[in-house]
Amino acid sequence: MRQRERRIDRAGRSHSRTGVAAMFVFARAFALLLLLACVLALTPVTSVAAVSGNLFQPTVQEPRAYGYLLGDVLTQRILLPTGDNDVGSVAPPSIGRAGAWLERRPARYETDAEGRRWMVIDYQVVNVAPTLTRIALPALRLTSASGATLQVAEWPLSVGPMTSADAFDAGDLQLMRPDRQAPLVPTAPLRRQASVALGLLLLIVLSWLGWWLWRNWRESARLPFARAWRQMRRLDGPGVDTSADAWLCVHHALNETAGHVVHAGSLPSLFARAPYLQPLRAQLEQFYQQSTERFFTPASTVAPYPLRGLCQSLYRAEQRHER
Repeated sequence: MRQRERRIDRAGRSHSRTGVAAMFVFARAFALLLLLACVLALTPVTSVAAVSGNLFQPTVQEPRAYGYLLGDVLTQRILLPTGDNDVGSVAPPSIGRAGAWLERRPARYETDAEGRRWMVIDYQVVNVAPTLTRIALPALRLTSASGATLQVAEWPLSVGPMTSADAFDAGDLQLMRPDRQAPLVPTAPLRRQASVALGLLLLIVLSWLGWWLWRNWRESARLPFARAWRQMRRLDGPGVDTSADAWLCVHHALNETAGHVVHAGSLPSLFARAPYLQPLRAQLEQFYQQSTERFFTPASTVAPYPLRGLCQSLYRAEQRHER
């Protein structure tokens, strides 16, 4: 009976030692799992590299998956496989629009502290929806120089508008706001500049007017036909073409221009000294014919002659010649 009790006691102590050992092993396993979970939590988001024939799933450092707005730049880093670390050994993806939301920029290469080669690809958000939207970095298939293919899975992201589509409608927080008033530009300097410019313009106009009046006055006092035209205007009336004084003033202007008394036979000498009168040759010949009939044919009926028009034509020809 005593031997049986001793066996039971030894079996109980052996069972207790076995339970303690099992609990110790379980505690160590739990600690190792906890340590591994902490290490994974502190490690940046990567995809585990795996090899399946010629298809590689490289290690990828993805950008954060939330909080992006229009214009933000996202950076994706792809670890190049061993042996393909030279620049250009892995063909980069094409640049430009990558879907409706992103634009891919040219890839670049970086080397980390451990000497590993990374392909760095930047994406810029170029479009957003009016509400928070789920998008994704596109999947990539990159070809290595060794002929292997690197498969990068798509990475989901969220982008949102800079402002909400609905206003708060409280106080000054309205959906639509009036245009901002432009600041008033001081106009006093502009008015001063305008006054100076206007004064200079008026001075120039008055100068030109004064010069023109002075020139006409000088010509009317110096040039023969100008003096004749001025006298003709004084005699202006219904009978100016038949006035003896009007005919005489035209004769005096022609004599002064030629430097001698001019008659119908000496017109060539007049045109030789004043060739600018050559276009009026026919009118001057008719003038001297009419003048001979008027002054040297007694009791003759003389046909009307446009003396005022001839004097004006002579004056204008003289003006063109002097200018």
